[in-house]
Amino acid sequence: MGARETPQKVKSTAMAEEAFLRALGERVRDARARRGMTRKSLAHDSGVSERYLAQLESGQGNVSVLLLQRIAAALNLPLTEFLQQDSEQPVELALIGRFLQRLPAQKLSVVRSQLLRDYGTARSDRIKRIALIGLRGAGKSTLGSRLAKELEVPFIELDREVERAAGTSLSEIFLLYGQAGYRRYERRCLEKVVERNERAVIATGGSIVSEPGTYDLLLSTCRTVWLKAQPEEHMARVVAQGDIRPMSGNREAMEDLHRILRGRNTLYGRAEVTVDTARKSIEQSLHQLRKAVAT
Repeated sequence: MGARETPQKVKSTAMAEEAFLRALGERVRDARARRGMTRKSLAHDSGVSERYLAQLESGQGNVSVLLLQRIAAALNLPLTEFLQQDSEQPVELALIGRFLQRLPAQKLSVVRSQLLRDYGTARSDRIKRIALIGLRGAGKSTLGSRLAKELEVPFIELDREVERAAGTSLSEIFLLYGQAGYRRYERRCLEKVVERNERAVIATGGSIVSEPGTYDLLLSTCRTVWLKAQPEEHMARVVAQGDIRPMSGNREAMEDLHRILRGRNTLYGRAEVTVDTARKSIEQSLHQLRKAVAT
């Protein structure tokens, strides 16, 4: 017979399990926020009930690996994103990862820039394509179309390219294929846009930054500009356009919007240029954008 566990060891194990579940819930909640998904939409895409998701995100869920796999698939993320398990990878890649983990946070952007300079698309080619990122309501379509006209280059809205490729609307794409399906279309369309357009102004979807592979492709092939505004301005502009898709039926719309921005601020901050459109007219924002991309 095995030795009986002491009360202290039982308590220690229980505390470790509680900490794991809390951390797991936070990772799921943060991943959902980065993608701008409500709990209801994640429940729909994953087939996991809203009640279970609420318990999981609060750290109280008796989590099943199979259900967690379905949630990860709906978020288009690997299961290891939540479990933080080491996946199989080349030794050199593992060593590079450990080296980067030891670097101070402020040096990581410098290292990344150096890698892009040495191994990415040449800057002279990259800056010919201007990609606008940011939440809806930041002015990507309005400012992007006017900037493209001034520069005499094509203006491309990536979401419209996705709709053309799928032969249906974004809402139908999400309904039929879920978030993961949309991400696949988004990646393929961006690859085609880059391949076919040496010069262009590209307006991207607000959540493109939360898809690592697609965002890295954007950063390495385009000059990215974050059009930044306050959450209240984002909401007011979107409502003025008659489009409140991500907030439809959500009584905590502003809280969700703040959470989305908190989850994406660091990602948006990876852009080469930031243009703050807060409390500025279209003309003022366009002037600032024009100056930013001219340098």
